[in-house]
Amino acid sequence: MILDVLQNIPTASLLTFVGGGLLLNLAPGQDVMFASACGIRGGPRAGALAGLGVGLGVAFHLMLATVGLGAIAASHPGLLVAVRYLGAGYLLYLAWQAWHETPTAPTARTPENPWRIVRRGALSNILNPKPVLFLLAFLPQFTRPDYGPVWQQVLGLGLIFTVTGTLITMGYGLVAGWLGLRLGRHLRALNRLAAVIFGGLALRLVLK
Repeated sequence: MILDVLQNIPTASLLTFVGGGLLLNLAPGQDVMFASACGIRGGPRAGALAGLGVGLGVAFHLMLATVGLGAIAASHPGLLVAVRYLGAGYLLYLAWQAWHETPTAPTARTPENPWRIVRRGALSNILNPKPVLFLLAFLPQFTRPDYGPVWQQVLGLGLIFTVTGTLITMGYGLVAGWLGLRLGRHLRALNRLAAVIFGGLALRLVLK
């Protein structure tokens, strides 16, 4: 059903959408910085899982945008402000954890529960109202009623954007984790670098 609708979108328009989405996802934004910080702190596996969690958070916002709840939330600034401050508080909590964590060699660490890492990444995105606003602004530019049901176009295009973005973010997390392992002699500095990144993301979320 959704594939049929996507086939109705002209190839040139679809390629423009995919290309634009890739460029946006490759630009180091909050999602990339979060996954990178998790990779620096916990290694390649943690970075990739954090990227996966961030992608699930984008999927959550996509569902809201598809059913129209995103538009309702966007029309209530007070709700978005509350969510934004909750997200900033969560990031500050992660910053505090990273700053005070006792450094241990990556090979000596007890593997963290994968679900916990994924959940952390998802929450970092769910508690950020900007993705749903972005989706509401970006996706409709490539939809037209004559292509089929608009909600199916939004969902289909959104899934393409989410999958490609998730893979890119996971890649950033892997690379950051790999670099973190190579700099294992400076674990305290790496933990504090991750803390600074989390804190910077919190500040950015509050100020924008």
